[in-house]
Amino acid sequence: MPIFHLALLHDWEVAQRAGSYTVSTRGRSLADVGFIHASRADQWTGVRDRFYADVTEPMVLLQIDPALLDVPVVEEAAEPGSDVTFPHIYGPLPVGAVVKAIPLPSSTAATSPAVPPVVPGPAATRPVGGPPAESFSRLYFREMFVNVALLCVVIAVGLLGAVVGHAVSDDGGRGIGGLAGIAVGIAAAVLLFRRRHGEP
Repeated sequence: MPIFHLALLHDWEVAQRAGSYTVSTRGRSLADVGFIHASRADQWTGVRDRFYADVTEPMVLLQIDPALLDVPVVEEAAEPGSDVTFPHIYGPLPVGAVVKAIPLPSSTAATSPAVPPVVPGPAATRPVGGPPAESFSRLYFREMFVNVALLCVVIAVGLLGAVVGHAVSDDGGRGIGGLAGIAVGIAAAVLLFRRRHGEP
């Protein structure tokens, strides 16, 4: 399951140039706190409302794949005696572990000067000429649907390979064809995934 971190766009741009992100939370660094604050999908909006409500500069929501981290992620209580826990990242956040940088509208956009928003990309942000059209929930479920569709491509190509292998040879052809089909399906799914996210 992904975890999330609210970041000022400026801090994220600095991290992209440096290769790692070292801001713990608003106004405090990893060196100050000892870990980077993160949230689960159902927590980040509360964190934004509580700690970033008065922020006028552009922000992004970093979607992080914990499997790509080379430092521990520990679930810890938000404050002593609390039953509510949050994921804490104990070390620098590699830019490569951020699978999306999702633009967030400013809570004070009505009184702030217009700034170019960003669109999500693979560990990158790109300016565009208009506000984001989708909510986070819609974007999240759309991405999940696409990932399931890619898995279906792998399964379908694997089954097709098994059928072709059985037609060519009764002696082990089905298994060999199925494995070959799965390999081709995985390659196709990776290619489609990279194309969708603008990766080379």
